[in-house]
Amino acid sequence: MNFPKLIILTVVLLFGSILFVSLVRGSKKTGAAQNASYSQPIELEQEVRLVEEPSSKTTSLVADKSKIVQGKIPLPQANRIEEFFNLTAPQLPIVETITYKSRVNWLKGRPAWLSDYASHFHTSRHFIARSLNGKKDYFKQDVAEGDRFNVFKEEAAVAFHLLVDLSRAKLLFYYHDLNTDERVLLKTYNVGLGRPDTSKPSGFLTPVGKYKLGDKIAIYEPSKMGYYQGQKTELIRIFGTRWIPFEQELEGCSAPAKGLGIHGLPWNTNDQGELVEIRTSLGKYESDGCIRLATEDIEEIFAIVVTKPTIIELVEDFTEAKLPGKESS
Repeated sequence: MNFPKLIILTVVLLFGSILFVSLVRGSKKTGAAQNASYSQPIELEQEVRLVEEPSSKTTSLVADKSKIVQGKIPLPQANRIEEFFNLTAPQLPIVETITYKSRVNWLKGRPAWLSDYASHFHTSRHFIARSLNGKKDYFKQDVAEGDRFNVFKEEAAVAFHLLVDLSRAKLLFYYHDLNTDERVLLKTYNVGLGRPDTSKPSGFLTPVGKYKLGDKIAIYEPSKMGYYQGQKTELIRIFGTRWIPFEQELEGCSAPAKGLGIHGLPWNTNDQGELVEIRTSLGKYESDGCIRLATEDIEEIFAIVVTKPTIIELVEDFTEAKLPGKESS
C-alpha cells in the first residue's frame, strides 16, 4: 500500500471512530432521560394525567364526594345549648332574662314562687334552675328577690324537633320558631338504639317514622321503684334519670308509639357497690327499641322540651328527614 492510500485509510478510520463514540453517548443520554421520567415519586393525591377542563357537573360530583365519610355525608354539627341559659350574650332569640320579684302583676293574692314563673312563662323549673345556678344543677331551685334567670319569651311560639339518624346512632336537636318559620340546629348527640332485627321495616327494634312526644314524663332517682316487664325494679337501672314517652304516631310510623320513649342510659352496681351509669351502650344497638342518651344529655333535653310541643322523627339517614320550616341563615 502506498503512502497516500495509507493516509486516506487512517482518516476514514479516525472519523468512523468519532462517529461511533458520538452515537453511543447519544444513546446513553436518551436512555438516562427516559429512565429519569419514571424515577420521580408520585403523590397519590395529585392528578398525573392531562385531562380536559372539568364540566360543572364533574366539579359538582367531586365536591359532593369530598363530603363523603365512609360513604356517608357528615352530619351537621352545632352546640348552642348554653345560649338558652346565658344571662348575657350570646342568647337565643326565643329566650329572655328576667329578674325575680315576689310580687308580680300576673299573680294576685300571694307571693310568686319559682314554680309560678315556670308556669307563667311555659318554661320548666329545671330550665330556670340551670340558668339561675349557672351550671347543670336542675334541683337547686332557691330563688331570692333580685335573682336573674332565663325563661322562654311570652310572645315566642316554639316547637322542638328531634331527628334520629338510625344508621349513625345520632340525634339532632332543633327548635322551630313558628313565628318566623325558621329552624335552628341546637346540638348533635350520640345515642343508643334498638337491637338489629331484619323483620322490622327499619332493620332495628327502634322504628322509623314521625311521632309526637307525650307529657307523661318521669324523673328517676336511686331507690325509686316501679314495674318493668311485670317485675318490681329500681327504674333508674332501666331508664336512667329521665323518661319522655312517645305519645302519638304522626307519619310513616313502622311501630305503635306505646311503650317507646327517649331516656337515659341504664345504671347498675359497680365493683365497689356504687350505683353508676353504664355508658358502654352509647352509640350501640342494644335497647328494646327506645332511644338512650347519656345522663347529662337526656337531662339537658328534658329541661328544655317538656313544656313545648315536641316531635321526634326517626330515619335511616338524616338526608331523608322532613324537617319543619327553613334553615336559619
